[in-house]
Amino acid sequence: MTDAGARFDRFAQSRGGLVLAFAWGLGEATFLFIVPDVLLTLIAARSLRSAMRASVAALAGALIGGAVMAALAHAQPEPARAFLLHIPGINARLLERVAGQVDERGLLAILFGPLKGIPYKIYAVEWGGRGGGLPAFLLISVPARWVRFAASAALTRIIARLIEPLTGHRAGIEWLVLAAVWVTFYTFYFMRFGW
Repeated sequence: MTDAGARFDRFAQSRGGLVLAFAWGLGEATFLFIVPDVLLTLIAARSLRSAMRASVAALAGALIGGAVMAALAHAQPEPARAFLLHIPGINARLLERVAGQVDERGLLAILFGPLKGIPYKIYAVEWGGRGGGLPAFLLISVPARWVRFAASAALTRIIARLIEPLTGHRAGIEWLVLAAVWVTFYTFYFMRFGW
């Protein structure tokens, strides 16, 4: 194992790793456009247990961020929607799509939309802008956020285990594979939703 790999492993298992996961979950639920899954998969490539702990921290951050966005939209829906338009990968067409989903499916839109890669923060704003209840929003947000976080970590660990024998167990190869996966993901995301 390289020194960098060992340092990363110690960081991922530390309070600092959990704080970073929490902050990333909070940031992505409010203003960031890179999902916490990036960090979680980096950790999972080395340790599923550490990644699952980090996924709970990211969930806590996401719930707080989602609550903030819903509360802001409840107080001032149009400025909250206008704020979203300044975030890369979010445009008026996507806001209209999510608004239609929330009108049509209510809380179920919040459950399934983020699993499809549509930013959670848009659902928070649309729910809050309609005066939807915060407890129900937070309750449905737990599976809406955590299922994807946990699934991406688990899938990454399975793939890492499968490719370890092919790479001679050299540390860092899995991170190169993950970098390629995330660059490809965001390339297609921005092609689909625009910058």
